[in-house]
Amino acid sequence: MKLSGCNLPGIIVMVFVMLSSSSISAITNFNVLNFGANPTGGTDSTDSFLKAWNAACGTADSTFIYVPKGRYLVGPLAFKGQCKSSQIIIRIDGTIVAPLDYGVLGKSNNWFSFEDVSGVSIIGRGTFDAKGPSLWACKASNSNSCPSGATTLSFTNSNNIRINGLTSLNSQMFHIVINGCQNVHLKGVKIIAAGNSPNTDGIHVQLSRNVEILSTSIKTGDDCISIGPGTENLWIEQITCGPGHGISIGSLAKDLKEEGVQNVTVKKTVFSNTQNGLRIKSWARPSNGYVQGVRFIDSVMRNVQNPIMIDQNYCPRNENCPGQVSGIKINDIVYENIRGTSSTPIAIKFDCSDKNPCTGIKLQNVNLTYLNKAAQSFCSNVVGKAIDLVRPNSCL
Repeated sequence: MKLSGCNLPGIIVMVFVMLSSSSISAITNFNVLNFGANPTGGTDSTDSFLKAWNAACGTADSTFIYVPKGRYLVGPLAFKGQCKSSQIIIRIDGTIVAPLDYGVLGKSNNWFSFEDVSGVSIIGRGTFDAKGPSLWACKASNSNSCPSGATTLSFTNSNNIRINGLTSLNSQMFHIVINGCQNVHLKGVKIIAAGNSPNTDGIHVQLSRNVEILSTSIKTGDDCISIGPGTENLWIEQITCGPGHGISIGSLAKDLKEEGVQNVTVKKTVFSNTQNGLRIKSWARPSNGYVQGVRFIDSVMRNVQNPIMIDQNYCPRNENCPGQVSGIKINDIVYENIRGTSSTPIAIKFDCSDKNPCTGIKLQNVNLTYLNKAAQSFCSNVVGKAIDLVRPNSCL
C-alpha cells in the first residue's frame, strides 16, 4: 500500500521524539530539599536523606535523587536494597558534613552504608566531610575511650554500582569499602586525609568480582588501595597515591580458611613519598589462601620507602607477631616497566614463606635507584626470573 500526501521522514522523527520523551519521563526525580533537608547545615538532615531514598527505592521507575549545593549535616545512614527501582542515580553537588561529636559516627561501622542494592550510581562534584581529625587526635592520645570510627562510604552485597567524581575528606576510618559486590565502576574520585591519619585506607575491596578503579587521586594515612581476600577480576588504572602506604594486596592470612586473590591488574600508577609502592603482605600464620595472576604495569616511584615488596612476615610495629609460617601461596606475579626512586637502599624486597615459597615472579624493565646510585634487592624463598633491564640487580 502506498502512503499519499505523507512525509515519511517526518513520521520517523516524530516517533523518535515520542520514544525519547517517554524514556525521559520514566525517570522520577527526588530532591532532598523537598524532604526537609537543610542546605545551611544548621539542622540535622539525616531523616530527609533517608526519606528521599525510601521514596526512590519504592518507585518502579528509574529514579534520580538530587543533593544540590549547600552543606548538609547528616549522621549514620543505612540504605537498604530490594528496591522496586532497577536504577537509582544519586547526584551530590553539595557537601555532606558529619556531626562535630566524633562519637556520633564513631560508634557506627559506616557513615553511608548501601546494603543489598543494585543499579545504584553516586555521581557529582560533591564532598563527604567526615571530620576525622578529632577522632584521630583521640587515638593519638592513647585514650581507651576512643570509638573505632566509621567508614565513610560502604557497599555490601551489591551489584552494578557506579561512583564518579566525588571527594571523600578526612574519613574517620576507611574512605570507601567494596565488600561482597559485583560489577563496580569507580572513576574520578578524590580521597584526602593526613599522612598520619590512622587506618584511613582510601579504597578497600574484598570478596568482590569485576571491580574497576580508574583515574583517582588518593592522599591518606594508610593503604591508598587495599585488596582483601576473595577479590577477583580487579582492574586499577591511572591512580596517584601519596601520602599513604601504597597499593597493597592484604594483609592476608588473618584466618585459616580464606578466599584467594586472583586476576588483578594495576596499571599506570604514580606513588609520591609513600611508605610502599606495590606490596603483597600476609601474616606469618597458616592459611589456605592464595594470590595469583597479578600484573603491576607502568608505575612511577618518587621517593618511596619500599617500591616493590612481598612480605609474608607482616607484623606492623612488631607487636603480637604470630611467629609462625605463612600458608598463603603466591604465584604468577609480574612487575613490568617500574621506574623511579627509592628512599631506602633496598628497592626490591621479596620476603616469602619458607613453607610456601613465592613462585612465578617476573621482573621486566625495572629501573629503581637510591640517592642517584644503585639500589639493592633482597630475596628469600622466591623463584622467578628477570627479563630485559632490571635495576637494582635481580636476586631472583
